[in-house]
Amino acid sequence: MDAQGRGRADDIDPADQWVLNPNTGEYELRLAPSAAQSSVPGPRGPGGRGTTGKAGPAGTRRTAPARRSGAAAPDTEAPSPRRRTGAPAEAAGRRGRRPVQKKAKGKKVLIWTGGTLAFVLVAASGAAYLYYEHLNNNITSVSDDGAGTGGFSKDRAINILLIGTDKRTGKGNEGYGDKNSAGHADTTLVLHVSKDRSNATVLSIPRDLITDIPDCPTTQEDGSEKVIPGKQRTRFNNSLGQEERTPSCTMRTITELTGLKLDHFMVADFNAVKTLTSAVGGVDVCLAKDIKDPDSKLDLPKGEHTIEGEEALAFVRTRHSVGFGGDLSRIELQQQFLGSMMRKLKSNDTLTSPPKMIKLAEAGTKALTVDDRISTIKKLADLGAELGKFDTKNLTFATVPVVDNPAEKIKATVVLKEPQAQQLFAMVRDDVSLTEVKQEKKKEKAAEAARLKGTKAPASEVRVRILNGGAVAGSAQETLSWLQVQEGVTKSENAGNAEQPLAKTTLEYGPDEADQARRLAEIMGLSGAALKPGKSVTNSQGVPAMTLTLGKDFEGAGVPLTTPKKVPEDVQKATADKVECAK
Repeated sequence: MDAQGRGRADDIDPADQWVLNPNTGEYELRLAPSAAQSSVPGPRGPGGRGTTGKAGPAGTRRTAPARRSGAAAPDTEAPSPRRRTGAPAEAAGRRGRRPVQKKAKGKKVLIWTGGTLAFVLVAASGAAYLYYEHLNNNITSVSDDGAGTGGFSKDRAINILLIGTDKRTGKGNEGYGDKNSAGHADTTLVLHVSKDRSNATVLSIPRDLITDIPDCPTTQEDGSEKVIPGKQRTRFNNSLGQEERTPSCTMRTITELTGLKLDHFMVADFNAVKTLTSAVGGVDVCLAKDIKDPDSKLDLPKGEHTIEGEEALAFVRTRHSVGFGGDLSRIELQQQFLGSMMRKLKSNDTLTSPPKMIKLAEAGTKALTVDDRISTIKKLADLGAELGKFDTKNLTFATVPVVDNPAEKIKATVVLKEPQAQQLFAMVRDDVSLTEVKQEKKKEKAAEAARLKGTKAPASEVRVRILNGGAVAGSAQETLSWLQVQEGVTKSENAGNAEQPLAKTTLEYGPDEADQARRLAEIMGLSGAALKPGKSVTNSQGVPAMTLTLGKDFEGAGVPLTTPKKVPEDVQKATADKVECAK
């Protein structure tokens, strides 16, 4: 339907406004005159500013294209010399056909809302700037209150907190959630994208996990700061909404729980699932049995289905009719749904469809509440460009290992299952893929492994200075005593604090000390990545020695620092490229 047939200008679907620009020979997104002049900037002029409603470089005025009937617009654009002879009326007088697709530069915005992951593709054509300010105005942001890293970086791994809240907001959601509740962290996921962007991991955190919520400094509406007191041994989902806690409180809780420092957060409510699934044209799911759940309102027979809107929301909310009927079963169902959503968004059917991308951009930006460090389309697009690089076959969903709370007679909450939980957290912190990643770039890993191979000096010949570079106070002395008394490394000494704190423990050694480094690595459980070939330093005895700097990852003398290479066998996980039917 064209603009003339729509009635009010603000009812026009931007996805229908693709027309040919006779000046450039390319298809562009055009809005009706009132919309274009009120909120959407015009094309970039030489000085970088929009030119909406003003004369362009050639003295022509940017206007709406002529109607489909061929009637002239109030101000027509000068014919382009690139226009084919005999075809001016056809090109300028009707709504443009879908443009021939070029290789998309595809700035992608990753959105996860209410348990739904979506790549919102922004700026996929030369016309996206027409929608820039409009999309910016859709986005809601709140402060991260210093809980994050200060923003993602292209040269390191990325960690994003993704929250679906059960707060009842939005038209059509009257029947969901607690009417008087401020909401909870109902669905919580941590998306980790590897430093080399070859793989990604999504950790699902059960809402009923018993944990500690730390004190949370929170920015108030007037700009002042209020510290919301922490709470010991409580449900994880209380980290948001309750006692005025904001997403930054959930960030701090996850950092305390996993050791992961988060870069950003994204939050949305029930509407996100409905609008995003409709925008993408539905999500394919599979059921191994009939499901009729009066609580979530899901009513589907077994088999394959394409769902969207209210039905999609019912699917991700259902839990009583799948698995064991609890939150952990619902998490598995959501992971299947998210994997399917990823496949749909990565498909050519979506990537080559400008109307779908426009609808996704609209739905995604309206559905989100993000931290203030990614509160513009430009910043989201930059982030999305990084998050969109991995293949779906290397995206792994994993649920944090838990067991029933032993303190309860009637099982309602869960606690971490150890040591599996800490092993999983360590793998994510140290950027170890949970999936076999086939990649050519393995020279660095091979070099790290080679550092551990070769002869090892006797422990009595190992000379090392120990520095505390971020570990708990007293760690250097504790390690010194352990090495000297229990391991026979008598030529060791406490050298105090390091000049700069380190995230990870390192052992720097000179060219002639490789055999000593291998021995100390074996004693302490250091990985090849912790060994740093460099230079030796002079110790207090005036002889060359290695330097061991205990980083923030140091957990105590005798505790190995080697990251697990395999996921514990009983950790529930799945990859996004596989189709599985919910049971």
